[in-house]
Amino acid sequence: MELVLKPISHNGIPEALEKVELYRYLNEPEEAESICRDILAIEPENQAAIRLLGMCITDQFTGEPSDRVGEAEAVLESLTSPYERLYYTGLLYERRAKAQLSAGRPVQSVLPLFEEAMRRFDEAEKIRPAGNDDALLRWNRCVRLLEKLPGVDLEREAAEVFDAHDSPPV
Repeated sequence: MELVLKPISHNGIPEALEKVELYRYLNEPEEAESICRDILAIEPENQAAIRLLGMCITDQFTGEPSDRVGEAEAVLESLTSPYERLYYTGLLYERRAKAQLSAGRPVQSVLPLFEEAMRRFDEAEKIRPAGNDDALLRWNRCVRLLEKLPGVDLEREAAEVFDAHDSPPV
């Protein structure tokens, strides 16, 4: 038997996207990722498949060096909507930080990941579609999570973030 991928039909894309969501809900991100790749093989610019592929990859983060962070970021950076690029790459950083915490990494080593996630959520908030509060919801989740972590001084961290980003270009 020859191992060759079979292309799906264009008419089957809506149902395939539903299956991606189903497999993600079933916590089977590898299956969902495979379907996204089948969709993108015949429709490379399909924004829903690109967005879901990026999320499927982040669903598999374990906090280890083998996490495919660069691949997920490249996928999400290919989204055409500036809002979606910021929002979903913010999710990538948030998920990476949470995975690293779960893997036992020190809090101080994951703070820059949360800061980057929150910076992207803040930028996404400024250009969000009317009535879409997703970026605010993720920002608030990060704040609540950081408030619970031992040794995190949010006021000091915020001051350092502003110091780092408000300096004039060199």
